[in-house]
Amino acid sequence: MFNSLSDRLTATFKNLRGKGRLTEADVDATVREIRRALLDADVAVPVVREFTGRVRERALGAEVSAALNPGQQIVKIVNEELVEILGGETRRIRLAKTGPTIIMLAGLQGAGKTTLAGKLSKYLKAQGHSPMLVACDLQRPNAVTQLQVVGQRAGVPVFAPHPGATSTELEHPAGDPVSVARAGVEEAKRTLHDVVIVDTAGRTGVDAEMMEQARQIRRAIVPNEVLFVVDAMIGQDAVNTAMAFDEGVNFTGIVLSKLDGDARGGAALSVSSVTGKPVMFASTGEGLDDFELFHPDRMASRILDLGDVLTLIEQAEKSWDKDEAARMAKKFADQEDFTLDDFLAQMQQIRNMGSMKKMLMMMPGAQNIRQQLEQFDEREIDRVEAIVRSMTPHERVAPKIINGSRRARIARGSGVHVSEVNGLLERFAQAQKMMKKMAAGGGMPGMPGMPGMGGGGARKGAKSAPKKKARSGNPAKAAQELKDAQARRAEGAKALPTGAAFGQQGGDFDPSQLNLPKGFDKFLGGGK
Repeated sequence: MFNSLSDRLTATFKNLRGKGRLTEADVDATVREIRRALLDADVAVPVVREFTGRVRERALGAEVSAALNPGQQIVKIVNEELVEILGGETRRIRLAKTGPTIIMLAGLQGAGKTTLAGKLSKYLKAQGHSPMLVACDLQRPNAVTQLQVVGQRAGVPVFAPHPGATSTELEHPAGDPVSVARAGVEEAKRTLHDVVIVDTAGRTGVDAEMMEQARQIRRAIVPNEVLFVVDAMIGQDAVNTAMAFDEGVNFTGIVLSKLDGDARGGAALSVSSVTGKPVMFASTGEGLDDFELFHPDRMASRILDLGDVLTLIEQAEKSWDKDEAARMAKKFADQEDFTLDDFLAQMQQIRNMGSMKKMLMMMPGAQNIRQQLEQFDEREIDRVEAIVRSMTPHERVAPKIINGSRRARIARGSGVHVSEVNGLLERFAQAQKMMKKMAAGGGMPGMPGMPGMGGGGARKGAKSAPKKKARSGNPAKAAQELKDAQARRAEGAKALPTGAAFGQQGGDFDPSQLNLPKGFDKFLGGGK
């Protein structure tokens, strides 16, 4: 969504690198480029004017002139001002003190209210709540059916006493959405649901009839939260629509839908600043799990290509199997072999976190490799999983036995070329060596060893330890070699002088000479 804006801002800040002092001309040029970037991103003109004015005022102040790195200080100022126009701080749903928490959704038709109702209900259910959906969109054909399907996928009940309009009946149905909303709240109280999400009707444009119906529903159910759902791809018109809805139903928060689109995304930077209402949630995809709490500081970091590691960690904690992680940690500590079964389990854990592209784009500096990330094929994980699953259990534990004929069989079973099987086995062998080296305390390959954890490689000039002689494969010869080794050890033991461990070369040993505690001499073999 913010790729073009992020590219423009990143290029602007590159021009400030290495400058020990910024002149007023440098600041004006930077602010001019920021203004162009925001206007190109479809941000509302009043918002751009106010934003660049504050950035210029702060950039010419003492906080930049006294900074050791003025360029980084400008980036810090822009980041803080972006956080402000995005709402300032994270805003969560205010729950009712008594009775169910009532959430009303409002917005234009096509903004994604019905799908978002299912996403929000699944999000709240995962937090331990018991939500219920109420179908009050009786105008749009099959809107009630769509909400029922979404509710079923989310595992949330749907209150829909009226079928609404169908594809064959495009006229306004006789059902009263105000009565349905009121009855839905009463049903939630009766069935002990603590959250009620009311899906209301939308129009292709703002009109008096739609706004009056929304006002009546608001007066009838007195919601704790009224969420305005806005399509982040509609550009400048988002501001006018938001102001109309704010005047009509006085919404309390904003939800941005379709943030995964390729539009310029200026609506996200404009709506909150113009209306003064916070952005509370963001919808980032088609799936019910593509939904997240909106953090202004993290979104500003994404726009400036500073990464969003906190969200990445939260996604990992939410989807990571703790038992599997503990098993792998124990296996790593015990220095057991890393097998292809373990590799497959790790791949499945990564898949549970969601799209690899989205995760990698949250890393700092990801904009520099965006083209490579866009070319990344998400199905590569499926192919790797198919290759591993085409192996026998013994082959997964001991991949060294996989010869040419086995590789051909695995390739046929997984529907890939033999070269892909060869490539996977080579990469796995490298990963296995790395895991063994790390488990043994040798540090990462190619890196010097950390203090107390062994060296990363032999020091220059150091003598390597003599290699242990391999035992013969002939059983008779191996038995003779074992017998000879035992004889050599016995002769060596006889040659050791008595008490040599205590620095004496012979004679009787008297423990009393060591001034040991009373009774301790009985633990020493030579004591009397």
